[in-house]
Amino acid sequence: MGDTLFGKIIRREIPADIVYEDAEVLAFRDIAPQAPVHVLFIPKKPIATLNDVPDTDAALIGKLVLTAARWAKSQGLADDGYRVVMNCNEQGGQTVFHIHLHLLAGRQMHWPPG
Repeated sequence: MGDTLFGKIIRREIPADIVYEDAEVLAFRDIAPQAPVHVLFIPKKPIATLNDVPDTDAALIGKLVLTAARWAKSQGLADDGYRVVMNCNEQGGQTVFHIHLHLLAGRQMHWPPG
């Protein structure tokens, strides 16, 4: 696993409020939530940015998205709605260089975000 904050969470070197885990995906609550529900979904495989995803990992990225959608539905969030965001690189807002999907819910979302 990569030596990022998320790699340390995967290895249980630092605590996280984990809400979902399987062999390939881990999900945990964001420590600085931007909505009442703010969960990060990450692949356990370290991939720095969306730009670095090889074609051979297309199924993994699909699983990441579908896992987030299933989790939202299991939590009763699907009918009201939720936002899913992936940031890429510094100007895109990425601060941890291990790809991750933000799932935000529990309030009306606006564009631009805020």
